[in-house]
Amino acid sequence: MRGKRLALLAGTVACCLTAGGALAQTVTPPPAAPAPEPAPATAATPTTLRDALARAYTDSPVLAGERANLRATNEGVPLARADALPNLGVRGNYTRFLVQGQNAFLQPDQALTADAQLTQNLFAAGRIRNSVAAAKTRVLAGRSNLRTVEANLFTDVVAAYNDVIRDEATVELNRQNVRSLEVNLQATRDRFEVGDLTRTDVAQSEARLSGAVGQLRIAEAQLIASREGYLQIVGAVPGQLAPPPPLPNLPADPQAAVGTALNNNPALEAAERNRDAAALDVRAARAARLPQLDAVAGGSYFNYLGSLPSSVVGTSVPQSGTSAQAGLSLTLPIYQGGRPAAQVRQAQARQGQAIEQVTATERGVIAQARTAFANWQSAQRVIEASEAAVAANRLSLEGVRAENSVGNRTIIEVLNAEQELLNSQVNLVSARRDAYVAGFALLAAMGRAEAEDLGLDGGALFDPRTDYERVDKAWFDFDDEPTPRPIGTRTVDAPAQTPIVTRALEPQLQRPVDTDPANPSGDVRTPR
Repeated sequence: MRGKRLALLAGTVACCLTAGGALAQTVTPPPAAPAPEPAPATAATPTTLRDALARAYTDSPVLAGERANLRATNEGVPLARADALPNLGVRGNYTRFLVQGQNAFLQPDQALTADAQLTQNLFAAGRIRNSVAAAKTRVLAGRSNLRTVEANLFTDVVAAYNDVIRDEATVELNRQNVRSLEVNLQATRDRFEVGDLTRTDVAQSEARLSGAVGQLRIAEAQLIASREGYLQIVGAVPGQLAPPPPLPNLPADPQAAVGTALNNNPALEAAERNRDAAALDVRAARAARLPQLDAVAGGSYFNYLGSLPSSVVGTSVPQSGTSAQAGLSLTLPIYQGGRPAAQVRQAQARQGQAIEQVTATERGVIAQARTAFANWQSAQRVIEASEAAVAANRLSLEGVRAENSVGNRTIIEVLNAEQELLNSQVNLVSARRDAYVAGFALLAAMGRAEAEDLGLDGGALFDPRTDYERVDKAWFDFDDEPTPRPIGTRTVDAPAQTPIVTRALEPQLQRPVDTDPANPSGDVRTPR
């Protein structure tokens, strides 16, 4: 016996989805599992996928930036409506006449004048109405774009979350493999000392151990990269991650997935809204060739500041005065150098682009839904095959070891059996990751991977209508917003990630590589 394998009790959290789609937590009693290498203590409660999604929803700079972009789009409505509101302006001038003309009998030395003018549009041939309608339609498109960014962010979070879980399992499997090969190498050396094996057998064991150590280092580097990726996307150190919950409402066939996607995909909705807005732009551009009627009112004030002669030829001249006027202003374009026609053609070309963009987006949505469904189905089949391969390779390894103990198998055959078991276990954890990510990507393609669908009720969800309603009827010229402040969490102070694994490997993947059925206690045995 060369040592005792340590065992620890690690809580595992299984998450499930409630009927309404919200993520819930169910704590299940954990089984005993091999202990990882010593590591700093972590929080007692693991981070769930819902926690990661909620954190990204609140702190992601990508999502916060898209929300700011939507607020900028909202301002297109009051900008377009401003042409329909009164326009009031005041202009003042002070003039000092330095040189007087010889015949300027009524020329003052200085003058103060002020003019005020009020203009109200009465008829714009539909230009303002269509511009406002186009701006409102683009607001709806912006909301759909925000939904797309939100779904893409959640898909990235799900992928990063499962990458960490996969790579933690891969590191632990490779560590188990290294420990097993160390035991095998020592046993091979002992048998070589007594003349039972040759130097070739020892060299084969040494080479396989060296390769396993290199493979472990690669797995550790990949784990660090996955944890750093998680930190980048979520904005927090992954810590101990609980198993992800099952995905709800996945379709039974690709046709159902495509049908739902065509009705709910936000990217397709945004393209359709932009197409409708482009059609309204054409109408607004055509209005530039039609008459425009405005109501105009104004007033003026002058003051010569006592610099005008008080009387000329017995007539008293006032030093100040006011005037006012009101009327209608009709603008009838006759020729504008071809500008209106060019603007209409430009708007029509952009409308054509928007129409084609709808078709291109629809094709992409269909391909995305079908591909995600195929990837999900394929990963499910790979999981089944990998589970069968793990069970078969475990049984094969036990048989090869037993036959080696009586001289019917060589050391290299034992090493190959161990490597095949390791490969099948790594394939299994990779397939589980791929299946979950593909399933979530399928939900995203179907328009069912947003905050409301996932039940992220840890706080108030962002409502784009609130920002829009605040500016929709805005008319005051000094109604500014506060100076923008950073929302996304910086990660500069987060520690560099390490390959230390604190979570226990799930029982199905634990490899009894240095035990045999006759040794259920788990004592490390030296192969004979």
